[in-house]
Amino acid sequence: MPYIPHTKTEIKSMLDAIGVESIDDLFDEIPASLRAGDLTEVPVGESEMAVSRLMHERAAQDGQSLCFLGAGAYEHHIPAAVWELTTRGEFYTAYTPYQAEASQGTLQLLYEYQSMMTGLTGMDVSNASLYDGASAMAEAVLMAVRANRKSKSKRVLVPGTVNPAYRKTAHAIVHHQGITLEQLDYDQQTGVLDINKLPTEPGDFAALIIPLPNFLGRLEDLDALTDWAHQHKALVIAVVNPVALGLIKPPSEWGEKGADITCGEGQPLGIPMSSGGPYYGFMACTQALVRQMPGRIIGRTVDLDGKTGYTLTLQAREQHIRRSRATSNICTNQGLMITASTIHMAILGEQGLGKVASQCHANTRSLVKQLTALEGVSLLFEGSYFHEVILRFEVPVKDILKSMTAQNILAGLDLSEAYPELGNCLLVCATEMRSEQDIERYAKKLENILLRNESVKCPIKPKW
Repeated sequence: MPYIPHTKTEIKSMLDAIGVESIDDLFDEIPASLRAGDLTEVPVGESEMAVSRLMHERAAQDGQSLCFLGAGAYEHHIPAAVWELTTRGEFYTAYTPYQAEASQGTLQLLYEYQSMMTGLTGMDVSNASLYDGASAMAEAVLMAVRANRKSKSKRVLVPGTVNPAYRKTAHAIVHHQGITLEQLDYDQQTGVLDINKLPTEPGDFAALIIPLPNFLGRLEDLDALTDWAHQHKALVIAVVNPVALGLIKPPSEWGEKGADITCGEGQPLGIPMSSGGPYYGFMACTQALVRQMPGRIIGRTVDLDGKTGYTLTLQAREQHIRRSRATSNICTNQGLMITASTIHMAILGEQGLGKVASQCHANTRSLVKQLTALEGVSLLFEGSYFHEVILRFEVPVKDILKSMTAQNILAGLDLSEAYPELGNCLLVCATEMRSEQDIERYAKKLENILLRNESVKCPIKPKW
C-alpha cells in the first residue's frame, strides 16, 4: 500500500487544530527513558530507488532456504490474487466493525469466513477468529470448563502430543483461574495415546483435548478418544490443522457424537511465513455451546425492505459488556489475516484444498522413502501420518541441522528440548511446495553429511 507523507504545512495545520506545538507533545506522557530515540539505522534523505534497494537487501538477509520445517507453521502456495486483494485499501485499513450500518462489507467477509470454517470443520458455528492457535486452545479450555455443566471439575486432560507451545500458552492463561491441565503420556512405541492404557476411572474432568495431527506427526484414534471422553461426561476439544481436513473427516464426525469445540491455527490457509508471523486462531463449536464462545459472531438478516444485511450477532467481549461477564478479556479477531484466508479458501474450493492435502501427504511419503533409504536414518513411528514425521539418526542431529543450514536447507526440528526422551530425532515436513527435485536435493545433501560423519555415533541413547 503506498505511503504518502504529509507536508510541513499540513502537519502544522493539524497540530494547530488540536492545540499542540509539536508531534512530540502528543507523546509527552511517555517517559524519555522508555522512548526508542532516533532511528539511527534509517538513512536520511535517500531517494526512493536507494531506499527500495536497501530494504530488498535487508529482506534478503532472511534468505530463501528450502524449507522442510513445520512444527506449527507451514509453507504453502498462496495464489497471487489472495494478497493482491487483501492489501486493497478497503480491507487493509478497515478497523473493527463497531458500526454495523457502516461496515457491511467487512461484516459480510467475516460472515463468509465463518461459513467456510463451519463447512471445513463440520461444526455448527464459528467465531470471527482469535489471536493465534495457541491462545485459541486456551480459550477453548476456558470455554469447556464454563460450558460443561455435568462436571464440577476444573481438570482438562491434555495429551503430551499436543504442540508444546500450545500447552505452555494454555497453562499461562488458565492456571491462575484454578484450571489444571493434566498431561496424558503417549505410547513411546507408537507416538499416540493408547486407548487401552487410559484410566478406567479418570475421575471428574471437564474436557479432553485431541490433536489432529499430533505434534509428532501421527494420527490419534479420533473416534475412540472422542467416545471415551463423552462416556466420562467430558467435552471434546479438537485442535486441528485445517489443511489436514481436506483429507481427514471433520471433528463433527469423530466418534458417535463428534467433537464439541474445534480450534487451531489458521496460518496454513493463505498466510505467509513472514519471519515469525502473523498468525490467527480459529474456533468453532456446536450450537449448544454458542453462548460460551469468545469473540465475535456475525449474523445475516434482512432489513425492513427485505434487503440482506449483516450484524454483530454475539459479541461477548469485555468491550461490549461488563468485564466480569465477558467470556474473554483478550480475544480479538485478526481481520486482515482472515480476509486473506477467506479469499484463499474461495479460490481453492473444496476440491482444491483436498488436492493440496493429498500432495502434501504424497510429498512426505516420497521424502520418507528417500531419506530412510540412507544408512543411519530410520522412521521412528510406523503407521499413519499426514505431512510430518519423525526421523531417527545415528549421528547428532545438531550437527546435521548446522550443516544443512549452511547448505541453505531447513532440515527439520530438533525434538530433544521439548521431548528429551526422543533423543536424536528430527521432525520433518513436506508440503505441496516441495518438488521431487527439492526432496532429492535434501536427500543428496544429507547423504554427504552422513558420510562425512559416519565415524561419529550418537552419544545420546534414545529411550524408545
